[in-house]
Amino acid sequence: MNKIISKKIVGFDIVKPEVETKPQVEQVQVQHMHESIERPDMLLGSTYKIKTPLSEHALYVTINDVVLNEGTPHELRRPFEIFINSKNLEHFQWVVALTRVISAVFRKGGDVTFLAEELKAVFDPQGGYFKKGGKFMPSLVAEIGEAIETHLRMIGLLPNLQLSPEQQSLIDEKRAQYEKTQHQNSAQSETSSQFPADAQLCTKCHTKAVIRMDGCNTCLNCGDSKCG
Repeated sequence: MNKIISKKIVGFDIVKPEVETKPQVEQVQVQHMHESIERPDMLLGSTYKIKTPLSEHALYVTINDVVLNEGTPHELRRPFEIFINSKNLEHFQWVVALTRVISAVFRKGGDVTFLAEELKAVFDPQGGYFKKGGKFMPSLVAEIGEAIETHLRMIGLLPNLQLSPEQQSLIDEKRAQYEKTQHQNSAQSETSSQFPADAQLCTKCHTKAVIRMDGCNTCLNCGDSKCG
């Protein structure tokens, strides 16, 4: 129905549809690791000592990290470079080459955790060796890979490996039972290993920590058991 305008028109407005205003969300630029990042004047670093029975002198693996988005909720610590120093110059050439390649991979960014696994899979054709504590190392390169893995866990790029309470309880129980049944002499009790002197090598964690009880092989280090 049409309405009749009975008064004089003195002005008019155009009615616009209401537009719902949304609050503006502040865009946060999160910086990720890439090869264009310039090296800061100061880097955070950690040094890992590697002493093998293959050499008189130890190797010192230093990994320096860059801190991205410092002071923000998006703060990240990422590896930037690696150095390996030793008085032993026997491996000088390949050590320098290895550190340069690894440092280049670090600066590329992305997932660098594969480096640790690749290096740990290198076997020495002349045979490996046992570290203090009974863990087997297939090569010197593999131990460098383990040092990198330890560092990546420390800065949060790899999760920390922890046994479940049930596994730890089982290991503690097995160890207590085993120690009661064994009569070790004083020389054996002074061994540098934290596991029994006659323990066997574990194929899962490469540590001499496998004992046999009740017809079942159980590793006192990682909890691996042939009985399930």
